[in-house]
Amino acid sequence: MPTPSRGRDGTTVKADTASAGREQTRQRVIEAAIDLLTRGGRDAVTTRAVADAAGLQPPAIYRLFGDKDGLLDAVAEHGFAAFLATKHIDPEPRDPIEDLRAGWDVAIEFGLANPALFTLMYTDPTRTDSAAFRTGLEILMGRVKRLAAGGWLRVGEELAAQTIHATARGAVLTWLSLPEDRRDPALFTTLRESMVTAVTREEPAVRDEGPAGAARALRALLPEESPLSSAERHLLREWLNRLASDG
Repeated sequence: MPTPSRGRDGTTVKADTASAGREQTRQRVIEAAIDLLTRGGRDAVTTRAVADAAGLQPPAIYRLFGDKDGLLDAVAEHGFAAFLATKHIDPEPRDPIEDLRAGWDVAIEFGLANPALFTLMYTDPTRTDSAAFRTGLEILMGRVKRLAAGGWLRVGEELAAQTIHATARGAVLTWLSLPEDRRDPALFTTLRESMVTAVTREEPAVRDEGPAGAARALRALLPEESPLSSAERHLLREWLNRLASDG
């Protein structure tokens, strides 16, 4: 953290003002790039076109983002942050499976409302390093863990999260790839319900005799801090993983 100036020359104020101005310019460039992306696709997002739209000279883009790829990464990060802002987090949903459906639908709605941005966000695997993407994934894992703790999960938590994410992303990208006359809204309902059937149970496992679902529920409920030693917790998790058949 920079040390504030002790003098009266306004050094700190000038530095803060310059930093704020740089961030405003950076945001203006990102918004200009998103506008071009939305209207003309990825090919429309050239360094010169973005600079012109933002009222800057092309070298300014390089100073702010390094190169065009850096700019596109910043645009994708902005998209992940915007998507994150649409997520509703209910720590104790009345119906965890309906909560799962609702979260899946939010992803679909965002993708359909922002087709070019969504495509940019999810067609490059390296963008999963995004801080906002990781935060969104943590929200998803929290939803999955609540399902597991309630005995609703049919598969392991990691596989469940991958299935939920893959079906939502795949549904949007498939829809966008189709000619308009071949787009059937039933695609979303079909994929969503297939996902729900694949990862959840009709009744909580704690009401059944099978040990796998109960093991997943207990594993999800285990606190990080407990009277058990680290070795004991590790051993218990290994046993639960075996019982859950996904370890």
